[in-house]
Order: sequence, then C-alpha cells, then structure tokens
Amino acid sequence: MSWGIELWDQFDNLEKHTQWGIDILEKYIKFVKERTEIELSYAKQLRNLAKKYQPKKNSKEEEEYRYTACKAFLSTLNEMNDYAGQHEVISENMTSHITVELARYVQELKQERKSYFHDGRKAQQHIEICWKQLESSKRRFERDCKEADRAQQYFEKMDADINVTKADVEKARQQAQVRHQMAEDSRADYSSILQKFNHEQHEYYHTHIPNIFQKIQEMEERRILRIGESMKTYAEVDRQVIPIIGKCLDEIVKAAESIDQKNDSQLVIEAYKSGFEPPGDIEFEDYTQPIKRTVSDNSLSNSRGEGKPELKFGGKSKGKLWPFIKKNKLSLKLGAAPEDFSNLPPEQRRKKLQQKVDELNKEIQKEMDQRDAITKMKDVYLKNPQMGDPASLDHKLTEVSQNIEKLRLEAQKFEAWLAEVEGRLPARGDQARRQSGMYEAQNPTTVNNCAQDRESPDGSYTEEQSQESEVKVLATDFDDEFDDEEPLPAIGTCKALYTFEGQNEGTISVVEGETLYVIEEDKGDGWTRIRRNEEEGYVPTSYVEVYLDKNAKGAKTYI
Repeated sequence: MSWGIELWDQFDNLEKHTQWGIDILEKYIKFVKERTEIELSYAKQLRNLAKKYQPKKNSKEEEEYRYTACKAFLSTLNEMNDYAGQHEVISENMTSHITVELARYVQELKQERKSYFHDGRKAQQHIEICWKQLESSKRRFERDCKEADRAQQYFEKMDADINVTKADVEKARQQAQVRHQMAEDSRADYSSILQKFNHEQHEYYHTHIPNIFQKIQEMEERRILRIGESMKTYAEVDRQVIPIIGKCLDEIVKAAESIDQKNDSQLVIEAYKSGFEPPGDIEFEDYTQPIKRTVSDNSLSNSRGEGKPELKFGGKSKGKLWPFIKKNKLSLKLGAAPEDFSNLPPEQRRKKLQQKVDELNKEIQKEMDQRDAITKMKDVYLKNPQMGDPASLDHKLTEVSQNIEKLRLEAQKFEAWLAEVEGRLPARGDQARRQSGMYEAQNPTTVNNCAQDRESPDGSYTEEQSQESEVKVLATDFDDEFDDEEPLPAIGTCKALYTFEGQNEGTISVVEGETLYVIEEDKGDGWTRIRRNEEEGYVPTSYVEVYLDKNAKGAKTYI
C-alpha cells in the first residue's frame, strides 16, 4: 500500500489532504488551549467546550470523522462531558506537554510539507517542458517533410518540361536535395527528443513521483501518530489530578490507541484513487514514408515522364494526453444518487450545484471558443477558396452549436436547482446567483434546434428533462406539508422586509412593508409559514421580521 503507486495521478488531492491534516492538528491544538483556559473555571464551561467542538450534523465536517484519528478526537470530546471539577494544575500541565509541543511540531510539519510539494511541482514543470519540446520537434519534422515533398514535386515537374533549361532543372534538383536533407535532420532530432521524453516520462511516473508521494505518506502517518500520542498525554494529565474520572480517561486512551495510520492511509486511497494506468511510450510517427525515391545526380534523365506521386500525410496524433497536460476525468456513479444532489444537506447541495454550474459554464465557454475558431476559419476559406471548402465546416459548426445548446440547457437546469437551494440560504444567495448567472450575462444569445440527448463527462447519455418537470421536482419539498392539515393558530406577526414572488407550490408572495400572521416559525430550514386571510404559504425567513407572541402555543422564547 503506497501512495506513490496507488495515487500517482492525485497530486492536487494529496496536497489538499495533507493541508487538511495540518488543519486538524491545529484544530486539536486550539481545542487543548481553550480547554486549559476553561480548566480555571467550573465543569459547566468545560461541557460547553466539548459541545463546541462536536462535529456539526449534516455537514462536510461530519464526513471527516471517518478517519481513526478524528474518531479518537470525537471520543475525547464525548468523555469530557462527564468531567466534574477541575483545577489550575491541569491547565499548566496541558499547556507545557501538549499545546507548546504540538505548536512547534506543526511548524516543522508545514516546512516539510512545503518542501515535498515544491519538489513535486518542479518535476511536473520539467516533464511539461519536455513535452512541449517534443511537440515542437514533431511539428518541425512534419513541416520539413511536407516542404521536401513539395520541392520533389516541383523538381519532377521541371524535369518533365522540355521547355525548361538544364540550369533551372539543376537548381530545382539541388533545392529538392536541400529540403530532403532538412527533413532527415528534423527526423533525427525528433527521434532523439522522443527517446529523451519517453525516458523522462518513465522516470517521472515510476521514480520521482513515487518517491515524493512515499515521503508525503510517511509524513502524514507521523502526523496521525503524533495526534494520537497527544491525546494520550491529554488523558494522563487529567488522571494525575482527578482519580475519580479515571474511567473516562481510560476510554480516551482506548480511543487514542485505536488510531491506525495504515487504515487512514487506505481511506485516502479509496477516496482519491482514479484507477488510471500511467501512459505508455509514444510511437514514432515517420513522415518520410511517402518519399520513396532519392534524388541523385543522374535523376535528370531517369525522372522524365514519371507521374507525380500521391502523398498522404497523417493528421493530428491520436495519442493519449498526459495528466500534466489535461487532467483525466473520471465520473463516478454512486448508487442511485439523484442528479440534483437532493440527498445532500442544503449547504452541501448548494456547493455541489454551484460547482456543477461553474463546470458547465467552462464547458460552454470552451465550445464557444471552438465555434469562433471554426467561424474564423470559414471566413478565411471564403476569402481564399484555394485554402479549403467553406461548406466542409458547416457540419462541424452545427455540431458545436448543438453542443452549446445542450450544455446551456443543462446549465439552466442546475441553475434552477441552485436558485431553489439559495432560496433556503438567502444570506449567501446573492453572490452565488451572480456567479451562476455570469455566463448568461456574457453570452445572451442561444442556439436553437438542439438534440434531446446530452453526453455526460464519462461518455454515457441521459435524456434532458423539460423545465416543467424541473419545477415539479422543486415543488415536491412542500407537498407533504399541505396534505390533510387543519388551520394552524397564529403564533405572532411578521413584517415583510423585501418583496418575494412565491412562484413554487407551497410558497406565498409578499410585498415589502406588508404585515401578516405567523403560524409556524422557522424550523432550521430557512422558511417561515405565514397566513394572509385564508391564504397560507412559506416565505424565506430572511425576507421577514418576525414578532412572536410569547403566550402563543408553540412559540419559542428568544434571548
């Protein structure tokens, strides 16, 4: 089990994970420091600290507690609730044995991590430079071969023309020989650079990157062990002063000893492994095959009457792109997870939808750039017909336009879901809406007659849903709350701070300054249920100012 072998193409994810590990360590340091401050007061403040550092439900932080070190930390927090009285000695011992030592260790860990990823980026930049040199020599080789072929054809044409002088024929022959020599030189240079690149690539994927990632893995495992040792120290400090809570401390030690750095490393592999194999060697592409004859001094007479050879050069190489040029994409389908991420908590769903909208906007911009390039090429063909047929680009232009429309519809679908989520998170909604609407502001035009199917990133196909069905999906959150309900009594009043257009089922429209009755307060989802005469519905809590009747049934008291 080695990160250098299993995670050879996960440089960015490892960088994020190791930074996350340092953040966890700093979080633990902060926790211990605050614990020492609270030790000077009473048990109630100590229990508040434990509650403060409990992971929040339905948040990304909760997912981080799959790792054994984090589970041990969580167990420590739970045991803290049983603590009773504390005194100043505990504060002093924890400060000297944990906080100071871990703070010094964190600084050393940051320097070590910075060094390893600096070496990784340096190796990555080197292989990128080698790749660019290879592409340059390859294009030069192709160009010289084509020029040599044109010189050869020109020489044969001059040689076959009886009206041309021998001096002109000799000049054409010499020019063809020069071009052939340049093609041979380019071929040798391309072959040499190709061999060098293949060697550098092999060293990069099988030596440099594995060695760097192995060091990073060892560093990460040392961090996991260190945080476990600190948790043991934390428990032993309490044991010395408070024998009556020894049982709680034993549980903390047990949790610390349950830390398994190998298991945590395996979890990282399961989370980030792509399954791709390192790319193989590039095959040599010989552009000299069509040139089957060699120009010699006596070719003047032998070449008369011969026809022109038909030359066909290959187009663009269809070889694989390396991960350092374009990241490999792997679409993972996890069970029957809904496309709109409705199985996630609101905040996590908002982030997922925003990320999806940004990705689609980038894809749309990419397609737009491609369409502009094709349009420019078509204009060049129209002005210079000898360079190509403008009609040959119509099919490609139509295909790109259809792709743009597909992506645009897909983006609109996710933006609709995003708008629904942001309605529940109004405090963060404005900036997210501006980001998700950035593409529409820059590209107001649309392309009609798009196909009904779209291609997903992993090459599979799914059917487009109509906007009408999307609205129905967005409205289902409120369906169950209105079935067979009796009218609820008012528990207070509210004043509309802003105008809200309730377009989805279950919502109600309000006008700024309007006063309405509150029949159900916010339950934590960002919505408040109100009544206007016989009409009831939900409005975003941030859009109204609520005045609850303290004597009403079901009303909460706010401090």
